[in-house]
Amino acid sequence: MHDNGQKLNLKREVGLVGAVSLIAGTMIGSGIFMSPQSVLFNIGSPGASLVVWACCGLLAILASLCYAELGTVIQESGGEYIYILKTSGPVVAFMLIFSSVLFVRPAGVAGMALSFSEYVVAPFYLDCKPPVQVVKCVAATAIIVLATVNCLNVRFSMSVQVFFMVAKVLALVVIVIGGVVFLITGQANTFEDSFENTNWGISPIGIAFYQGLWSYDGWNNLNSVTEELKRPEVTLPRALLIAISMVTVLYLLVNVSYFAVLTPRELMTSSAVAVTWGNKVLGGWGWIMSVAAALSAFGSLNGSFFSGGRVCFVAAREGHMPDILAMAHVHKLTPSPALIFTTIISLLVLIPGDFQSIVNFFSFTAWFFYGITLSGLLYLKIKKPELPRPYKVPIVIPILVLIAAVGLVLAPIVDNPQIEYLYVTLFVFSGVLVYVPFIHYKLCPGLLRKVTIFLQLFLEVAPAEKNL
Repeated sequence: MHDNGQKLNLKREVGLVGAVSLIAGTMIGSGIFMSPQSVLFNIGSPGASLVVWACCGLLAILASLCYAELGTVIQESGGEYIYILKTSGPVVAFMLIFSSVLFVRPAGVAGMALSFSEYVVAPFYLDCKPPVQVVKCVAATAIIVLATVNCLNVRFSMSVQVFFMVAKVLALVVIVIGGVVFLITGQANTFEDSFENTNWGISPIGIAFYQGLWSYDGWNNLNSVTEELKRPEVTLPRALLIAISMVTVLYLLVNVSYFAVLTPRELMTSSAVAVTWGNKVLGGWGWIMSVAAALSAFGSLNGSFFSGGRVCFVAAREGHMPDILAMAHVHKLTPSPALIFTTIISLLVLIPGDFQSIVNFFSFTAWFFYGITLSGLLYLKIKKPELPRPYKVPIVIPILVLIAAVGLVLAPIVDNPQIEYLYVTLFVFSGVLVYVPFIHYKLCPGLLRKVTIFLQLFLEVAPAEKNL
């Protein structure tokens, strides 16, 4: 056993290639195989939906550059949570971690698992939509399997990440090439009148952005694992630029290919668009697309587990979550309690949720907090210019992204208010009600300590220290 003087640390072992594949791997997930039909459905025309995809990419690049500066000023793992803690104070940070751990992360995991299972079952139900129960059971299985892998071994889960990354990039390249071939041989649907039937409302545009940005989600994943990066001040901005530009170009090409092969009508009615595309272009080999898309979704599920566990872990270190979540396994050094917790909640979100609504609430809450994070960056730039910054971003960029974030959060509410968004907002603010008695005044500590000790022995975990 370790003597008490020696605490457990997470190791620094992620280089540039690992970093790029962590970002690109988590970004290129199920999204690009699921969202095109939702974006098109909300915005109405192929031309406008390509514009939405391009803007989403641009927004992700700008936002991630702001994050890169935050990540080099405040060099601790934990993404937004740490940034908000250091700029807006503990109450707002607790609201974030409360809604993130209890809702946003698990909702993201559930959404990815659902898209994974849509693709796994798609080949078996060629002519009709697969039954909901089947899809949900497969999704639940995927979540459980990955949680187990991530609890057992960090190294293994990283190597799996690289494998899935290759699989999904290949799948997308196939789609792009297929589309190009179609365009050259002239079988393609033409791109005349590509802006016909566009919906020019605030709400449809906002929701189309929610669905598009869901595919880009993961651009901030690297910031959650800063403590494990070698030379973060160089690696972070480089990895972000390389990965996100690559992904944006890829997404645009893939969308062009979808529109070249499928009519807008076919695209909207498909539950798994890559399979529909595959059946049309590859004929009997269409199932390959289904396998590739499923692998891809599985990979991003894995990536989000890898960094999702970390955020819980940091919050518990700051005393905002029960201590047990901040423990790491004694020998395997994985934050297993946090992973187990996320898994249980994801399975609960999975039961009632359907894909589109999960994505809308996910994006709504996420951009609410991105807005707060960026206002924190502006505060640091204006009030504390003397802090050492190896990497600087021009002040226009955070302002632009902040305006976009405010727009995104207000868009669906202004035009067509749905009661669900009110529930989500109330849920986020209910974090304050939990904060005051339990964190600030530390009510019922005795019971918590007993439970913690029991779980600690049961899961073989010990507290981990900050990695400086």
